[in-house]
Amino acid sequence: MQTTPTTLFSRVARHVVQVVCCLSAGIATLPAYAAPVADPLAYGAAAPANAAVAAPVPGQHGMAVSAQKLASEVGARILAKGGNAADAAVAMGYALAVVYPAAGNLGGGGFMMLRPPGKPAIFFDFREKAPLAATPDMFLDSKGNVIPDLSLLGWKAVAVPGTVAGLEAVHKRWGHLPRAVVMAPAIQLARDGFVLGEGDVQLLNTSTAALAQDPYARKVFLRPDGSPFQPGDRLVQKNLAHSLELITQNGADAFYKGPIAASILEQSKAHGGILQAKDFEHYQPRELPPISCTYRGLLVETAPPPSAGGIALCEMLEILAGYDMHALGLHTAPALQREIEAMRHAYSDRRDLGDPAFVHNPVSSLLDPAYIASIRAHIPPNRAIPSADLRAGVASPEKPETTQFSVIDQNGFAISTTYTLNGWFGAKVMGGDTGIIMNDEMDDFSLKPGALNMFGIPGSAANAIAPGKTPLSSMAPTIISRDNRPLMVIGSPGGSRIPTIILSVILGVVDYGLNIQQAIDLPRLHEQWMPQSVEVEANALTPQVQQTLEQEGYSFVLHAPWGIPEGILVGGPGLNSHGPARFYGGADHRHPGGAAIGE
Repeated sequence: MQTTPTTLFSRVARHVVQVVCCLSAGIATLPAYAAPVADPLAYGAAAPANAAVAAPVPGQHGMAVSAQKLASEVGARILAKGGNAADAAVAMGYALAVVYPAAGNLGGGGFMMLRPPGKPAIFFDFREKAPLAATPDMFLDSKGNVIPDLSLLGWKAVAVPGTVAGLEAVHKRWGHLPRAVVMAPAIQLARDGFVLGEGDVQLLNTSTAALAQDPYARKVFLRPDGSPFQPGDRLVQKNLAHSLELITQNGADAFYKGPIAASILEQSKAHGGILQAKDFEHYQPRELPPISCTYRGLLVETAPPPSAGGIALCEMLEILAGYDMHALGLHTAPALQREIEAMRHAYSDRRDLGDPAFVHNPVSSLLDPAYIASIRAHIPPNRAIPSADLRAGVASPEKPETTQFSVIDQNGFAISTTYTLNGWFGAKVMGGDTGIIMNDEMDDFSLKPGALNMFGIPGSAANAIAPGKTPLSSMAPTIISRDNRPLMVIGSPGGSRIPTIILSVILGVVDYGLNIQQAIDLPRLHEQWMPQSVEVEANALTPQVQQTLEQEGYSFVLHAPWGIPEGILVGGPGLNSHGPARFYGGADHRHPGGAAIGE
């Protein structure tokens, strides 16, 4: 995303407020490694705000995890009705469009990783695409400068949605229950409403002023007197319920060829958008082979391009596979030094990646064992590598405001899904009386390839706007398997931080003996090649570790908590621990409202 001085100032101001809030938490102590860690909080790693006790939720017949408890309950209820993971995932996707409207959606798109029992994993891409009328310079003025906010707000920012096509294709191919049964919970939640909790209101408050500018959105997301909703209020979305009922009756055609499309296109045309009927008629999700790598003998299957997240995750894991992270210790200076350098190299290597239908992506070269070994050979054991010494990479403009849901059924069918409107509430416009909030995914393209962004990094030509093209993403829904059976289902929102969030959870479980909830709760750090400094959550470093790393040339910036990973572990609460249940779920409580629900 291109940044003007005004928007940069406002972001910095917000960031300062966040940092001041975080500083009050102080710096806690994390121990040298002790495996397994019974409770990392007992050793001084502070829990995030609103965190529950670090205990995974058990489930005997299945597990559903999401950022909104009502959606998790929908998934568990579908499993209890005899549905499989595909039924539950589709039901959760539709339910999140109702109860998590800031990112859950019908007007956006996303990625889904599926691993049917006894079969290879399948990556399903239902991400948004640029309209056929899109042009590379559509967000530039006559002098070639980016027009502020044009790719963020309003109908020109809207790309062709893929969520309904994706969910319907998944249900048709893998689902067992009738569509009406799968969609009934979402319809009821929209028609009858649900009581807003603190987390729901927090999300609404992120966009209240902007939503008030759209007459259709204002009627839904503000009180009749124009004031913001409060906890305890009921959010009713009757127009959205009607759209869901149309999809129940006619499937994806109701969205792409019927009255829903007509209403969306009418609003787009009336307000400067470029969507056309043929954009909707021609939209198709696609199946792609996942990226795979191994870590400590475990098979990691994750997102390929148009995601840059899966490549980064596998490159980091393969670099770290050459070190005994267990022996180095949980968040010790030597362990974090290796992690940071693995992050730095992986993010610098996310160069020239893009939609595989438009560009060649050097996946095999980036994950080649010889290349990984050469990276490891050049990582010093006790010194920071200057980012400027590495070759130019790609800075992702992708926003962190996404959502993840994970599900597994009694037969071991595992699904990890990340989908989004891009920013909270997308372009802040609603598709007329459909009740559907539209994405602002056009902002994920490089708006002006070659121009320097706020970090001095050139925009990538591989991610330039083109008709029908999918923008680059960091979303990386991931499934880890052992002996050809799913072991972990994981994913997260977080924009460019997604790969390092997932990395933190994997290292916590695999190398440091944490259970799935403890690994999700573990304070995080992030380095993305540029800027040079390392972002850290409060309590990620002990004073001694921080001092050691600073002496080695690292600098740290305290940042408000980020990411909301939702994970499932099979067989026990931890990798090598066994419990009475088959499945254990962990939800991130950095943002209130999410839950793991066992069946």
